[in-house]
Amino acid sequence: MFYIVEVEDYVRVEPKLFGLKTSDAVAKQLQNTYADYHDKEIGEVIGVISVLEVGDGIIIPGDGAAYYNSKFKLLVWKPELQELVFAIVNEITNFGAFMNLGVMKGMIHISQTMDDYVTFSTTGTLLGKDSKKILKKGDACLARIVALSYKGDDPKIGLTMRQPGLGKLDWIKEEKKKAKTLIKKAANSKKDVSKKPLGVSDKVKGKK
Repeated sequence: MFYIVEVEDYVRVEPKLFGLKTSDAVAKQLQNTYADYHDKEIGEVIGVISVLEVGDGIIIPGDGAAYYNSKFKLLVWKPELQELVFAIVNEITNFGAFMNLGVMKGMIHISQTMDDYVTFSTTGTLLGKDSKKILKKGDACLARIVALSYKGDDPKIGLTMRQPGLGKLDWIKEEKKKAKTLIKKAANSKKDVSKKPLGVSDKVKGKK
């Protein structure tokens, strides 16, 4: 989920930025500090939106930098359980697939790639036994986050595509086409029944 968060913190501005206007120096330092930054509480930082406030600078003896108590806004993405995500298949392995979620990466076990018995083929793809569906590198998919772990530096994100409406985008489009065809057939069948002429048994008995 994308969020805009407001943060108040002391920003350490390096001496090489002292020639800039204070607010510009703080903004520049924030861009460097929060590049590829992840925090369990706020999520993955995508970028600094704006600097709202910059206080007076503090010099710490022995440190050539200046510290400014500042308020600023960040654009972040924090993965949430049960969240739907668009993903691109980065790599196929014999145990599943690694997925690029745009901001972070996730992993989907081979058993969760589709509602079918799946095997890893020698061509580097995952193949559904009955459905004949194929998942390969570069495929665009819609998945759901079902597991999150923060044991390491970066969160481990577990995905599934077995639920209805999930999977490779081409599969979803094909399923929608089939559903529309079935609905159309059912509607036409109803029309045919309603237009059926009355038979002898349908007429009111006793009338001359």
